[in-house]
Amino acid sequence: MREGRLPAGARILLTGATGQVGGELVKLLGALGEVVAPAREGMDLANAGSVRETIRRVRPRWIVNPGAYTAVDKAESEPELAYAVNAEAVRVIGEEARTIGTGVIHFSTDYVFDGSGNAPYRETDATGPVSVYGASKLAGEKALAESGAGHLIFRTSWVYGGVGKNFLLTILKLTREREVLRVVGDQHGAPTWSRDLAEMTARVIGRCEATAQGRELADALAKLGGVYHAAGAGETTWYGFAAEAARMQREAEPGVRFAEIEAITTADYPTAAKRPFNSRMNCSKLAEGFGWTMMDWKESLRKVLLER
Repeated sequence: MREGRLPAGARILLTGATGQVGGELVKLLGALGEVVAPAREGMDLANAGSVRETIRRVRPRWIVNPGAYTAVDKAESEPELAYAVNAEAVRVIGEEARTIGTGVIHFSTDYVFDGSGNAPYRETDATGPVSVYGASKLAGEKALAESGAGHLIFRTSWVYGGVGKNFLLTILKLTREREVLRVVGDQHGAPTWSRDLAEMTARVIGRCEATAQGRELADALAKLGGVYHAAGAGETTWYGFAAEAARMQREAEPGVRFAEIEAITTADYPTAAKRPFNSRMNCSKLAEGFGWTMMDWKESLRKVLLER
């Protein structure tokens, strides 16, 4: 077995393959081993029985779970579905993984924190979600940790990419349609490129496999597992992100008229779910543990726009 690859015949079960992170993972994880990426009809995260049956049928060496209920505002009115996908499914994943010795990689969110203060959050800081979405994701974290399965949890923030539905693509569309675009400017964090997350995940699996050679995967995860923060480097606001995207796009298309971007407050843009004001995340543990530094948000933004 080449260092970093899965043993011959071993499989990776990937959820959410049509999502932003899942779509990038489909393209990258195949270099490590066979990837099984069922559609919702084949593995419905809202149905615990479906999740359990799929895992037992596939018997993967790894389960990589970027799949989630991410409709932050809608979750306030349908908490049962949010918890089914973000917590109950993760509990089942953990239980089944513990039984067969499977490693689990699960993605979580900055929304597990209450957003107070100005310092970047560390993995050991107290959680305190202020929305149903955040609470459901935290419940999933706890369920996986309590399952006894070897696992890694990556908390990230403001995920975007060049395809799918995300803040960046919405902004680029609206700047062509409007004269003025008002964007919240008092919520602080960092945009995270979906491909950067996927590349980090592939690196982590490879490192774990290299560490596990000749031993059980659970032994490697006992040493390397736990919660890690994995968000774009640097910091900005939603307004800052939008303004920088518009500036770069103007440079690329000098003959096109784009909307002016104006900053507003959270109070000026009420939503059903409360958002954290501080989504800054300290990612030094990831750098120390796996030698991976997340890309600065401006650098990743430039790369995404060049690919469009």
